[in-house]
Amino acid sequence: MNSSSLTPQVWTVQNKRQETDDVWTLTLARKGGKCEFLPGQFNMIGAFGSGEVAISVSQAGTTAGQVIHTIRRVGRSTSALVELKKGDQVALRGPFGRGWPLTQVRGQDLIFVAGGLGLAPLRPAIHRVLQQREHYGRLVLIYGARSPDQLLFLSEVKRWSQRQGFKVELTVDHATRGWRGHVGVVTSLFETLKFEPHQTHSLICGPEVMMRFVALELESKGLGRERMWLSMERNMKCAVGICGHCQYGSSFVCQDGPVYSFDQIDQWLTRKGV
Repeated sequence: MNSSSLTPQVWTVQNKRQETDDVWTLTLARKGGKCEFLPGQFNMIGAFGSGEVAISVSQAGTTAGQVIHTIRRVGRSTSALVELKKGDQVALRGPFGRGWPLTQVRGQDLIFVAGGLGLAPLRPAIHRVLQQREHYGRLVLIYGARSPDQLLFLSEVKRWSQRQGFKVELTVDHATRGWRGHVGVVTSLFETLKFEPHQTHSLICGPEVMMRFVALELESKGLGRERMWLSMERNMKCAVGICGHCQYGSSFVCQDGPVYSFDQIDQWLTRKGV
């Protein structure tokens, strides 16, 4: 085991941007620091005195010594992080876990499906695919949230929709005044989704119940379970497979995930309490 996996480094909040009423994006910086991550990997981050939490990297830094995370306030540790100010310090360990299989899916069409904050872990994968656009086929993003004000990175999503060969579909569970887009769960957008099952992979991230229904819907359209990739969130504490907090069936999410193919975890997704 690499000792750096257990020893946190001190990083500084360089920038902070509020995305929604309960989501913020923090740009962290460290002089001489490195965070060379694979899209889909996560870091363990903590405000001093408030514990640490696993947060997926949502974007590579624009300069060396930067890393960017998008965080939802859901408890003590995340509340402490989003309340930090520019210049405050955090403890960071990582990156950890298995990322999206972007090398494995080269030459294929890709369907990205995101729910709510699930777009954040998918975002680096989309960036990487667009940077290496010639190595991938047709791209589709299906993205849903509870309401229009909960949709993340909308200006960037709009730019993606203007890229050749990249179709973007948005939906919300509940429309508000001025919303002219689709209303309904993300799977309702699959009615008109057409793809070649043997030429397609899907990368999925969002609430577990959403991912399960998405995977089952894609399977009903002929997509093999080994061609669907899901990012799982679990209560990770050590991030090195020791504490057992993130055990998922016989697997440890911090080591074997967070990205799994659906055929690896379908038996656990449908079991309550796992």
